[in-house]
Amino acid sequence: MAIGFACLVIGDINTSLSHCRLKNAGQNNLRKIAFANLSALEAMVDYNIKQGISLFRISSDIIPFASHPEMEFDWQHEFGQLFDRIGRKIKSAGLRVSMHPGQYTVLNSPRPGIAEKAAADLQYHAAFLDSLSAGRESKIILHIGGVYDDKNKAAASFIENFNRLPLPIQSRLVIENDDKNYSAEDVLEISQVTGIPMVFDNLHHLLNPSRNNLSQFEWIELCSATWKAADGKPKIHYSQAKDGGSRGAHSNTINAREFVEFYNGLPDKTIDIMLEVKDKNLSAIKCMNAVNPGLPVGQLEEEWARYKYLVLSRSASIHNEISDMLKNKPIIDTAAFYEMIDRAGEPTEDHDAQVYAAQKVWGYLKGSCSESKKKRFHKLLKQYSEGTIRIHTMKKHLFKCAAEQNNQYIVKSYYFYF
Repeated sequence: MAIGFACLVIGDINTSLSHCRLKNAGQNNLRKIAFANLSALEAMVDYNIKQGISLFRISSDIIPFASHPEMEFDWQHEFGQLFDRIGRKIKSAGLRVSMHPGQYTVLNSPRPGIAEKAAADLQYHAAFLDSLSAGRESKIILHIGGVYDDKNKAAASFIENFNRLPLPIQSRLVIENDDKNYSAEDVLEISQVTGIPMVFDNLHHLLNPSRNNLSQFEWIELCSATWKAADGKPKIHYSQAKDGGSRGAHSNTINAREFVEFYNGLPDKTIDIMLEVKDKNLSAIKCMNAVNPGLPVGQLEEEWARYKYLVLSRSASIHNEISDMLKNKPIIDTAAFYEMIDRAGEPTEDHDAQVYAAQKVWGYLKGSCSESKKKRFHKLLKQYSEGTIRIHTMKKHLFKCAAEQNNQYIVKSYYFYF
C-alpha cells in the first residue's frame, strides 16, 4: 500500500509553482515558467523520495497553456533532458505518479468544441506522462462530466467520445465517482462497458450515494476488480469533509484516528490511497505514521521539530503537552500525537502566543544576525504587539534571516507556512 498526496509540497521553498495569465503567455515567458515548474517538480520528486512517499499526483499546470493554441514551442523536445532525469528518479524510486485534469475537461459535453478541447487536454496529460517514461500504471483521473438533462444520453456520449481517443490515452484513463452527478454505481456501469478502471472516492460517495445499500468497503472491492494487472495496483481517493465548509470541501488536515479506523476496515490493504486534503504532504506523512504500529519515537521527534513553533504560536499548553508526551517514551500513540497538533488548529490569533513563538525562533538566529536585522526584528515585534502589522510581516523577516544563515532547522519549520 502507498499513501500519497496531490500537486503541492508544503514546507519546501524549492517546490513552488509559477503561473501566468493568457495575456502574458508569450513563448519566452511560457518557456521560463515551464522550466521553473519542471525544476519544482523535480524538487517535489526528491522530497517524496526522501520522505518515503511512493504515490504522488502531478499538477496539471506544470506546462502552462499546454493544450491551448497559444502554446507554439515543442516543450517535450526542449525539456527532454529534464524530463528524462525526473523520469529516471521516479522509476528508480518506484514512485507512482498520476494526473487529474480540472473541472473544465469535460469529455461528454454536448458542445463539440468543449469535447474537442477535453480530448486535447487529455492528449497533453498523456504526453506529459510519456515524457517521463511513466508506465501504464501512471494514470489520468477523469470525472464523467455533466448530466445535461439526460444522464443516460450523457453517459453514452462519454463512452462514444472515449472510444474516439487514441489507444495510448485510453490506456491511461481511470474514471471516478463525483459528489453530484455520477454515483459509484453510475461510474461502475460505464467502467464495465468501456473497460476503464475505476477510482472510488469515499467523500463523493458519502455526498452522492448509490441506490443500493453496499458499504464503502464493498464498493472499494467492486471498483478494485476493474483494474487489470497492467493498470497497477487499484487506487482510491480518501478525504474527510471540512467542518463548516461548503458541500464537498476537503478538510484542512486528515484526522489520524478516523483514517486509522478507515484503514483497518479495508478489505485489501495493498491498494494505493490518494489523500485529497489541504495540507497535502503533511497529512500523507501523518497517515503513513499513524498506520505504522511500531513507529520509533525518533520519527515523531523529527515531525515535532517541524511542527513545534507553529503549535507554540497557537497554544503554549498544547506545545508543552506534546513535549512531555515525547519525553522518555519508547512508543507513542501516534494518533494521539497528531490529535494534539490538530487541536492547536487555527484558533483566533493569540498575540501573546505569537510573540512568544517569534522570540523562540529569533533565539536561534540572533547570534548570527547583523545589527540592522536585530533592530528590524525588535521594531517588528513592537509593531506587532501594538497591532500595527500582521504576524506575516515578522515571519517573513525571520525566514529571510534563517535562509541567509542556511539554518535548515528553522527554514523547514511549518511555522512559516501557516
